[in-house]
Amino acid sequence: MAADAFSRSLERGLMILSSFGENRPVLGIADLSRAVALNKSTTYRYVATLARLGYLQQDPETRKYSLGPRVVDLGFAAINALEITRVAGPYLRALSDDTGYTVSMAVLDGTDIVYVDRRRSGPMALNLHIGSRLPAYCTSMGKVLLAHQEPAVLRGVLDRTDFARRGPKTITNREQLTAALARIRQCGVAVNDEELAAGLRSVAAPVRDRTGQVVAAVNIAVHLTVWSTTAESVVARLERPLRHAVAEISTRLGHR
Repeated sequence: MAADAFSRSLERGLMILSSFGENRPVLGIADLSRAVALNKSTTYRYVATLARLGYLQQDPETRKYSLGPRVVDLGFAAINALEITRVAGPYLRALSDDTGYTVSMAVLDGTDIVYVDRRRSGPMALNLHIGSRLPAYCTSMGKVLLAHQEPAVLRGVLDRTDFARRGPKTITNREQLTAALARIRQCGVAVNDEELAAGLRSVAAPVRDRTGQVVAAVNIAVHLTVWSTTAESVVARLERPLRHAVAEISTRLGHR
């Protein structure tokens, strides 16, 4: 990109918007100033502009900011523009209806997965929705997506991953996770057995595009309050309809 085509002001505005996240939904000027390495007065000018345009909104009591409705509109527009969500929607709904469990689809973004579709059925331990982010290393969809990355890309992702314990059975050892990803590449499905949260199990499989690249993952999630059984039983019952659904989606995307 030519130097004269680069907008520093736009970059700073986007940096401010990117500072907000699931773990930091509300931020003050001082928080944002530290996050984007600008002084408070400069940060305030950018924040005031973004608020006036609807990309940020301010709590009148705390004087702190959160993402505004314009960001939500953009996010949903981007998700709805993805070919994969239009193609996969009917198959995800049918899979949820047929199995009676919650079905989700996600893509990889850095060290996280981002939910791009979710068909909820029954109680879940986590209140997730389209646009939610979770660490890839401790989710079934994340492990599927990591398993199909090029070795150099995977190393870079794992280098940036904080292997914190999220559930009673979280894999917190890099070598153990790498071995698990190798098995997933061979068998084609990933299982999450209370690695993300207590009582939550899921099985996931990859979605491929016309070039054969894995572009998304689909999972079926089961909570022990609904079906108190082993992870092996979950796979035995749900793997076949899951594989069928992702094969149909992949075919519609041009995979042969």
